[in-house]
Amino acid sequence: MKKFIETIKNIWTIKELRNRILFTLGLLMVFRFASFVVLPGINPEILGQAVSQAGGQGLLGLINAFTGGAFNNAAIMALGIMPYISASIIIQLLGFAVPYFQRLQKREGEAGRRRLNQITRWLTVAITLVQAAGYLTYIKTSYGQAIDPTLPAGVFWFTNIIILTAGTIFAMWLGERITEKGIGNGISLLIMIGIIATLPTSLVAEFGLRFGGSAAGGPIAFLLEIAFLVIVVMATTALVQAVRKIPIQFAKRMVGRGSSSQMPDTGRRDYIPVKVNASGVMPIIFAQALMFLPATLLQFTIDPTNPDAASSGILATLNDFTSVPYNVIYFFMVIIFTYVYTALLVNPKQYSEWLKQQNAFIPGVKPGKSTEDFIDAVTTRITLPGSIFLGLVSILPAFAVKLFGANMTFAQFFGGTSLLIMVGVVLDTLQQVESYLLMRRYDGLTKSGRISGRKGGVMPVGASM
Repeated sequence: MKKFIETIKNIWTIKELRNRILFTLGLLMVFRFASFVVLPGINPEILGQAVSQAGGQGLLGLINAFTGGAFNNAAIMALGIMPYISASIIIQLLGFAVPYFQRLQKREGEAGRRRLNQITRWLTVAITLVQAAGYLTYIKTSYGQAIDPTLPAGVFWFTNIIILTAGTIFAMWLGERITEKGIGNGISLLIMIGIIATLPTSLVAEFGLRFGGSAAGGPIAFLLEIAFLVIVVMATTALVQAVRKIPIQFAKRMVGRGSSSQMPDTGRRDYIPVKVNASGVMPIIFAQALMFLPATLLQFTIDPTNPDAASSGILATLNDFTSVPYNVIYFFMVIIFTYVYTALLVNPKQYSEWLKQQNAFIPGVKPGKSTEDFIDAVTTRITLPGSIFLGLVSILPAFAVKLFGANMTFAQFFGGTSLLIMVGVVLDTLQQVESYLLMRRYDGLTKSGRISGRKGGVMPVGASM
């Protein structure tokens, strides 16, 4: 504890780091404040009562979690930063298939990156306009009683579409300013702060259920939940940081005006860190998107005269995220998408060419095609345990509900997209803070002086989101 307090003092001593942290906290507070500013023409009290009666699970519950409750609040930040994330994913996927975007990503340097950022912003506006109209339709059909009947429909729709679009653009601007002048990745921090915002209320609700006697297990079950959550966070942290180091050697190194061969056992050994989870959180996002299709199809099969009939059948089973068929299909879909996305993200040929350009080689492996095949084989082998662990993380919320009887809001923190995003963002932010400390010759945040797996090596293979 004493060393931790000393580290906090060292962080506060560095003026630039202190200013960046305060700047980041200030913009995050602005973002959270905007999450409670309700759209014009909507009564927040009536809306709150309607939402509490209807509940909020499935896709809409996930979106609400990512926006920190702004979605259910009908706030100006109801769409949050998610349209920008969608646009970024589309541009990234286009970079794998369309030569124009490949050229912008790889060959045109800073000018290409600026052009890609501009295209992403305009695509974000287009996506937000469509999603804003869909969101207002959802509010009108689900909670129409909360809309002011005296407000002209045209004014309500036009004004709020513009406001929702402006809210997303403002959130995007906040994220870019945090990345530029704050600490950490701004866009990721906005997502994380939205997820964490629901943690205190869900934890208090779970505490009340256990200690109030209305849930099975009582205090002992609550303590077991917390212990299990800590173990899951530690295991997820290990997954995010895990790498397989492929050693490399340089044929010649410049020493003064001459050159000398590098001895394999002298000096610092370089390596290529191949990430166990190179695909990050993307496989879970893709699999989750497909698993929401049964819920959509179920809406078209409901008989208005007999709505209870929709509670049975295969579609209803796949709409229950705690059912065995749902979790089995979800688990294998995450594994499949992990391999697919890793194959798109990791290009062994690119790394083989990079080694050749640097006059480097993998000991015992011939340059060229053999090196490419070796990196591809290593990536394939380590992706299997990584994909299985990622699949287990994705279905842990269902286990938390079944084993401990946790409420669904609290259960989402046991795994899935929420946990991976939180762990990844926290590690990246701590790594930046640690780099400031080490530059000023202070002790880092860990005993080793560096957060393992986040930095180091020569050229990382794969990058987590």
